[in-house]
Amino acid sequence: MPIQSVCVYCGSRDGGRESYGAAAEALGKGLAEHGLRLVYGAGDVGLMGRVARAAQAADGDTFGVIPEHLVRREIGKTDLTSYIVTETMHERKKVMLYNADAVVVLPGGAGSLDELFEALTWRQLDLHRKPIYVLNIDDYWTPLKTLVDHIVAEGFAGEDTAEALIWVSSVDDVMAQLTA
Repeated sequence: MPIQSVCVYCGSRDGGRESYGAAAEALGKGLAEHGLRLVYGAGDVGLMGRVARAAQAADGDTFGVIPEHLVRREIGKTDLTSYIVTETMHERKKVMLYNADAVVVLPGGAGSLDELFEALTWRQLDLHRKPIYVLNIDDYWTPLKTLVDHIVAEGFAGEDTAEALIWVSSVDDVMAQLTA
């Protein structure tokens, strides 16, 4: 089944390197240029805002989901193609994942890790078979890869868990795989 909609997990902050913001903007633009809908956390701050504004600038379809308690904090981006306000964070994650065919993880913090591990756990439990791409800009996620490999080596997960994460180092790489 071809990918038509991509869930992007990323920081509500810009992070410490301009390369993170540049990757977010390139991803948003790339999704739009390839006719892929962006599904994301509906914020207009940090990398979230950058990926959405880039997709919009390229006339892309944008689908944002934000819990009520974050509308002010993350500056809910109401000018999206679709804007959904949920009651809880868990509901937000469920709506985002269920409305996408693939996941891409940009640099981010605890929230991005929470989203990634929930998607990975649900895949491990056969609740979905969507590809999960970890966009390892400037080796940001390399310590996470080491940790996942350690979890598998210590017997707390099978090789299928590590294999469920597709590690890519550039937006061009992830776009090539999303559109293959």
